[in-house]
Amino acid sequence: MTVWDRPEPPTRPVPLDRERIVATAIALADEGGLEAVSLRKVAAGLNAGPMRLYGYISTKLELFDLMVDEVHAEIVPDDQPGDWREALRILAHRTRQTALRHEWLADLLGGRPALGPNGLAVTEATLAALDGLADIDTVIRAVETVSAYFTGAIRREIANLRAERATGLSKREWQRASGPHVTRILATGRFPALAKAVYDGTDVDAETSFATGLDWVLDAVAAKLTRPPA
Repeated sequence: MTVWDRPEPPTRPVPLDRERIVATAIALADEGGLEAVSLRKVAAGLNAGPMRLYGYISTKLELFDLMVDEVHAEIVPDDQPGDWREALRILAHRTRQTALRHEWLADLLGGRPALGPNGLAVTEATLAALDGLADIDTVIRAVETVSAYFTGAIRREIANLRAERATGLSKREWQRASGPHVTRILATGRFPALAKAVYDGTDVDAETSFATGLDWVLDAVAAKLTRPPA
């Protein structure tokens, strides 16, 4: 029986429910990452004994599942655009924005499908955007391709934000600090393609990079989508 199927126990003596437990866990994770989340800390935040939580959640992995589903409510689109590209673009950008509000989500994206109601609603909206445009196997591969792109891009962006905090250096400051070393290495002539990228490439912000890469992936998906014969 999954956490989604298991009923909640009575709320006495301290009023508890999964909604309050999950909200407390998300607050902890937003402040200190997933490593800051434990059943003991969640229980302390609710002024309850840790053993009380086991009536609602069996393991910390179940708690993570509930947390992921809760923030997926922020991804579920308000409306379903008629254009499949716009629908997938909105879902990708909403996932990125949600991950920037809850950085720990980047550590839990991908892997097995989310089975909570909000996670299933996101999956349904994603598949519905492509419904009827190709056979189901092509649709599934298209969804996997788009998901793989934005999951990787989000994780890279979050990793950079964490590196900034860990080092105390912004991207520009890190580039300036690393500049002499990079210049010496490129001067050897061993890395001509890299030198061209460093000296001639245009540096763009994370949002622009995300949007550009997403459009390229959607272009590739479009080339594979063919409406089945009537």
